[in-house]
Amino acid sequence: MKLYNFFRSGTSHRLRIALNLKGLPTTYVPVDLRTEQHLKDEFKAINPQGLVPALEVDGQVLIQSPAIIEWLEETHPTPALLPAGVNERARVRALAAIVGCDIHPINNRRILEYLRKELGANEDAVNAWCATWITAGFDAYEALLAADTQRGEFSFGHTPTLADVYLIPQVESARRFKVDLGRWPLISAVDAACAKLDAFRLAAPGLQPDAA
Repeated sequence: MKLYNFFRSGTSHRLRIALNLKGLPTTYVPVDLRTEQHLKDEFKAINPQGLVPALEVDGQVLIQSPAIIEWLEETHPTPALLPAGVNERARVRALAAIVGCDIHPINNRRILEYLRKELGANEDAVNAWCATWITAGFDAYEALLAADTQRGEFSFGHTPTLADVYLIPQVESARRFKVDLGRWPLISAVDAACAKLDAFRLAAPGLQPDAA
């Protein structure tokens, strides 16, 4: 497997976690978003959308992190990232979607670059923008964790799930945008539990070969 990604990309980060949890080694291919390498013809020949991550497997290129992670779950079902029960699976997917659908898309790099370049937003304004949507999403996530009477050390139960795969990169992003995580003690506890596992620790942005 060949993984095209950028160390600081939240979607790349979540895919690295999922691959690590599945125990699947990859060849790391950095795509530097800072120099807009993702917009060049060479990378667009790999992913016409010009986004990371992309995963090349046996000559086929998979794109979009939700689709790739679903593919991993279907082709490498152990260890499972989704619980067995249908209601429990829906809960985990909903937690993941809070991040994947409602926080990350409006805080990703191309949105922030538009705020900076087209609307003239300074870094304080950009950080405030990000904090607004992180706070709204994390408030809901925290409330769902608090309502779970059988909650374990992770977002759902006693083993990492899809929800944690999505949550931890967003926690990292919250720190980068100077959001005070003290407001969400349950999320912080999940983050601490995940940090003890190599699958999460080794996926951290600062440990990637293109981190600088």
